[in-house]
Amino acid sequence: MRAFVFSLTAAAALLVPAGPATAQRGRNPLTELLQADTAHFGRILRDPAAYRVQILYTQINRDGRGRPHFRTFRYGAPATQYFYPASTVKLPAAALALQKLRTLRAQVPELSAASPLRIDTAFAGQTVVLRDTTARSGRASIGQYIRKVLLVSDNDAFNRLYEFVGQQELNEQLRRRGLPETRLIHRLSVGDQEPGSRHTNPLAFYADTTLSRPLYVQPAAYNAQPLPPLPATDFRIGRGYMQGGRAVDGQGNTVLVPEPLDLGSKNYFPLAEQQQVLRALLFPEAVPARQRFALAEADYRFLHRYLSMLPRESQAPRYDVAHFPDTYAKFLLGGGGIAPLPPGVRVFNKIGQAYGFLIDNAYVVDLERNVEFLLSAVIYTNSDGILNDDKYDYDTIGFPFLRDLGQAVLRYEQQRPRRHTPDLSRFRLDYRATTTDDAP
Repeated sequence: MRAFVFSLTAAAALLVPAGPATAQRGRNPLTELLQADTAHFGRILRDPAAYRVQILYTQINRDGRGRPHFRTFRYGAPATQYFYPASTVKLPAAALALQKLRTLRAQVPELSAASPLRIDTAFAGQTVVLRDTTARSGRASIGQYIRKVLLVSDNDAFNRLYEFVGQQELNEQLRRRGLPETRLIHRLSVGDQEPGSRHTNPLAFYADTTLSRPLYVQPAAYNAQPLPPLPATDFRIGRGYMQGGRAVDGQGNTVLVPEPLDLGSKNYFPLAEQQQVLRALLFPEAVPARQRFALAEADYRFLHRYLSMLPRESQAPRYDVAHFPDTYAKFLLGGGGIAPLPPGVRVFNKIGQAYGFLIDNAYVVDLERNVEFLLSAVIYTNSDGILNDDKYDYDTIGFPFLRDLGQAVLRYEQQRPRRHTPDLSRFRLDYRATTTDDAP
């Protein structure tokens, strides 16, 4: 792992703008919050390089007309230092899937995110989808995949969104939305790599659950364009990694490869661009036009609902609270299930967890105290330096750190004076079960 120079004094100056936010120099509340609570953050402060921590905290101040103004503070490792984004890439994929549907609807008015979907195969490693037992209709749909992606971070659901939008369009649209560094170039949890990652499945949408009346048929696709370059540094992680398969030792056993794991061919979604995407989806009117997704109000409402819904509040798909507690997908404040959210607090977020990295990209709103802020953070927790061994320090270091960080910033925000009280009614949502499909 490449070493880098880190100091709290330097961290206070590492303040970055995101969109129209104002970058602040001088006093940095993030540094102050961490230094003031060494009981919870002392371990990180003593050896920040080992944990590859990056934090973005954005204060939201409303003007007299209720318009949000953003003030962003940064703490941690250089913004160019690589971290594996894991499931955080699912949020832009969900938004771009809804955007593609909205575009197709100009030609096929009946098409919606609730339209039954069949997915076929055309290349090695691809899989068929005929049914989805989690859906009321028993059929797959883009809307159901987005629900599963946002509620519990389902990997297969993301892969189907990837196949619908396509590798080439995903990355072209990211560039058009003012995200020059982000790249989505492979599926998740299926060992996807070139050339298979360039190939996406044929699929068809139908007007009926018997799949007898096709609305739109999309052929298999191949991305022949060069993949976006990786603009990050320090992407060779750890001191070794476990690798299995017959090609390794001739018998299919898992062996230790005593060198860093090279993640240079993986997805990339830097923290500033993660928060930019979240802001564009929550405050589209407050970001530059080039950063906005081409979505309708119904699309935004759908995303807001499932970004903030708790697993037990979902009826289809339905989740067992014993396996999916309220904060299962809420790392900041909730610690991935180890703590409940405070009364009146909702978190609109997307998390990621893989290779020892934990990430949460969140908008936190306290509806009882009229408090709102954006907080995005990543931490690397792998004390033995070995990747792919399923021996990460998530439970002992990572989840508690993100829980404590979220709680510390929330307490600070609850006491921070504001000239104008925000109107948060648009984020006061109804999570009661619906009798019809709410997909746009």
